[in-house]
Amino acid sequence: MSTAQTWQTESTSTDATLNIAAAIGSKTRGGEVIELVSDLGGGKTTFVKGLARGMGSREQVRSPSFTLSNQYVAGKLTLWHFDFYRLEEPGIMRAELAEALEDPQAVIAVEWPDIVQEVLPAGHLTVRLTNTGENSRRLEISYPPTLAYLL
Repeated sequence: MSTAQTWQTESTSTDATLNIAAAIGSKTRGGEVIELVSDLGGGKTTFVKGLARGMGSREQVRSPSFTLSNQYVAGKLTLWHFDFYRLEEPGIMRAELAEALEDPQAVIAVEWPDIVQEVLPAGHLTVRLTNTGENSRRLEISYPPTLAYLL
Protein backbone atom coordinates (compact mmCIF):
# COMPACT_ATOMS: atom_id res chain seq x y z
CA MET A 1 0.00 0.00 0.00
CA SER A 2 1.41 3.40 -0.96
CA THR A 3 1.60 6.37 1.34
CA ALA A 4 0.24 9.82 0.60
CA GLN A 5 2.82 12.50 -0.03
CA THR A 6 2.50 16.16 0.93
CA TRP A 7 3.59 19.31 -0.87
CA GLN A 8 3.35 22.76 0.74
CA THR A 9 3.69 26.28 -0.55
CA GLU A 10 2.80 29.80 0.47
CA SER A 11 0.57 32.01 -1.63
CA THR A 12 0.90 35.74 -1.01
CA SER A 13 -1.96 36.85 -3.27
CA THR A 14 -5.12 35.75 -5.05
CA ASP A 15 -3.17 35.73 -8.33
CA ALA A 16 -0.56 33.41 -6.82
CA THR A 17 -3.30 31.00 -5.67
CA LEU A 18 -4.88 31.12 -9.15
CA ASN A 19 -1.48 30.38 -10.74
CA ILE A 20 -0.75 27.42 -8.44
CA ALA A 21 -4.15 25.91 -9.22
CA ALA A 22 -3.78 26.65 -12.96
CA ALA A 23 -0.48 24.76 -12.99
CA ILE A 24 -2.26 21.74 -11.49
CA GLY A 25 -5.23 22.14 -13.84
CA SER A 26 -2.95 22.17 -16.88
CA LYS A 27 -1.77 18.65 -15.99
CA THR A 28 -5.19 17.05 -15.48
CA ARG A 29 -6.05 14.08 -17.68
CA GLY A 30 -9.55 13.25 -16.46
CA GLY A 31 -10.52 11.10 -13.51
CA GLU A 32 -8.86 13.31 -10.88
CA VAL A 33 -10.75 14.15 -7.70
CA ILE A 34 -9.72 17.17 -5.65
CA GLU A 35 -11.02 17.73 -2.14
CA LEU A 36 -10.81 21.37 -1.00
CA VAL A 37 -10.60 22.08 2.73
CA SER A 38 -10.52 25.49 4.42
CA ASP A 39 -12.49 27.85 6.56
CA LEU A 40 -15.26 29.94 5.04
CA GLY A 41 -13.66 32.41 2.62
CA GLY A 42 -10.41 30.44 2.64
CA GLY A 43 -9.83 30.38 -1.11
CA LYS A 44 -11.51 27.16 -2.25
CA THR A 45 -13.48 28.74 -5.10
CA THR A 46 -10.45 30.82 -6.09
CA PHE A 47 -8.53 27.56 -6.36
CA VAL A 48 -11.25 26.09 -8.61
CA LYS A 49 -11.13 29.23 -10.80
CA GLY A 50 -7.41 28.64 -11.33
CA LEU A 51 -7.96 24.94 -11.91
CA ALA A 52 -10.53 25.70 -14.64
CA ARG A 53 -8.22 28.26 -16.25
CA GLY A 54 -5.34 25.77 -16.28
CA MET A 55 -7.61 23.14 -17.84
CA GLY A 56 -8.39 25.58 -20.65
CA SER A 57 -11.96 26.51 -19.72
CA ARG A 58 -13.07 29.96 -20.83
CA GLU A 59 -16.20 29.88 -18.65
CA GLN A 60 -16.61 32.12 -15.62
CA VAL A 61 -16.35 30.00 -12.48
CA ARG A 62 -18.90 30.84 -9.81
CA SER A 63 -19.31 29.42 -6.33
CA PRO A 64 -21.97 26.71 -6.35
CA SER A 65 -22.96 27.42 -2.73
CA PHE A 66 -26.64 27.69 -3.66
CA THR A 67 -26.79 25.45 -6.74
CA LEU A 68 -24.54 22.78 -5.11
CA SER A 69 -22.79 21.93 -8.39
CA ASN A 70 -21.56 23.56 -11.58
CA GLN A 71 -19.91 22.11 -14.67
CA TYR A 72 -17.31 23.77 -16.88
CA VAL A 73 -16.20 22.51 -20.29
CA ALA A 74 -12.44 22.43 -20.76
CA GLY A 75 -11.59 20.88 -24.11
CA LYS A 76 -12.33 17.16 -23.90
CA LEU A 77 -12.60 17.36 -20.10
CA THR A 78 -15.40 18.56 -17.85
CA LEU A 79 -14.70 20.20 -14.51
CA TRP A 80 -17.38 19.38 -11.96
CA HIS A 81 -17.40 21.82 -9.03
CA PHE A 82 -19.38 20.70 -5.98
CA ASP A 83 -19.99 22.78 -2.85
CA PHE A 84 -21.70 20.97 0.01
CA TYR A 85 -21.50 23.78 2.59
CA ARG A 86 -25.27 24.18 2.95
CA LEU A 87 -26.07 20.49 2.65
CA GLU A 88 -27.29 18.74 5.79
CA GLU A 89 -28.11 15.43 4.08
CA PRO A 90 -26.35 14.37 0.87
CA GLY A 91 -29.44 12.71 -0.66
CA ILE A 92 -29.53 13.09 -4.43
CA MET A 93 -26.23 14.99 -4.47
CA ARG A 94 -24.45 11.82 -3.37
CA ALA A 95 -25.85 10.13 -6.49
CA GLU A 96 -24.85 13.08 -8.73
CA LEU A 97 -21.31 12.98 -7.34
CA ALA A 98 -21.13 9.20 -7.79
CA GLU A 99 -22.27 9.58 -11.41
CA ALA A 100 -19.63 12.24 -12.08
CA LEU A 101 -16.98 9.96 -10.56
CA GLU A 102 -17.78 7.33 -13.20
CA ASP A 103 -16.93 9.72 -16.07
CA PRO A 104 -13.26 9.25 -17.09
CA GLN A 105 -13.30 12.71 -18.74
CA ALA A 106 -14.37 14.44 -15.52
CA VAL A 107 -12.16 16.33 -13.10
CA ILE A 108 -14.01 16.78 -9.81
CA ALA A 109 -13.44 19.49 -7.23
CA VAL A 110 -15.39 19.20 -3.96
CA GLU A 111 -15.74 21.97 -1.38
CA TRP A 112 -16.94 21.00 2.11
CA PRO A 113 -16.56 17.26 1.34
CA ASP A 114 -17.19 15.81 4.82
CA ILE A 115 -20.80 14.85 4.08
CA VAL A 116 -19.82 12.77 1.02
CA GLN A 117 -16.46 11.44 2.22
CA GLU A 118 -17.55 7.81 1.76
CA VAL A 119 -18.23 8.44 -1.94
CA LEU A 120 -14.80 9.95 -2.69
CA PRO A 121 -12.22 7.52 -4.02
CA ALA A 122 -9.29 6.69 -1.78
CA GLY A 123 -6.81 8.01 -4.35
CA HIS A 124 -7.73 11.68 -4.41
CA LEU A 125 -5.85 14.94 -3.92
CA THR A 126 -6.59 17.01 -0.80
CA VAL A 127 -5.87 20.74 -0.84
CA ARG A 128 -5.89 22.42 2.58
CA LEU A 129 -5.89 26.20 2.42
CA THR A 130 -5.02 28.04 5.64
CA ASN A 131 -5.17 31.82 5.82
CA THR A 132 -1.88 33.20 7.11
CA GLY A 133 -2.55 36.91 6.56
CA GLU A 134 -4.86 39.35 4.81
CA ASN A 135 -4.08 38.09 1.30
CA SER A 136 -1.83 35.15 2.03
CA ARG A 137 -2.45 31.50 2.66
CA ARG A 138 -0.59 28.24 3.05
CA LEU A 139 -1.51 25.46 0.65
CA GLU A 140 -0.86 21.94 1.85
CA ILE A 141 -1.54 19.37 -0.83
CA SER A 142 -1.70 15.67 0.04
CA TYR A 143 -1.76 13.19 -2.81
CA PRO A 144 -1.20 9.52 -3.56
CA PRO A 145 1.78 8.60 -5.78
CA THR A 146 -0.67 7.96 -8.64
CA LEU A 147 -1.43 11.72 -8.75
CA ALA A 148 2.16 12.96 -8.37
CA TYR A 149 2.09 14.10 -12.02
CA LEU A 150 -0.24 16.96 -11.00
CA LEU A 151 2.51 18.56 -8.95
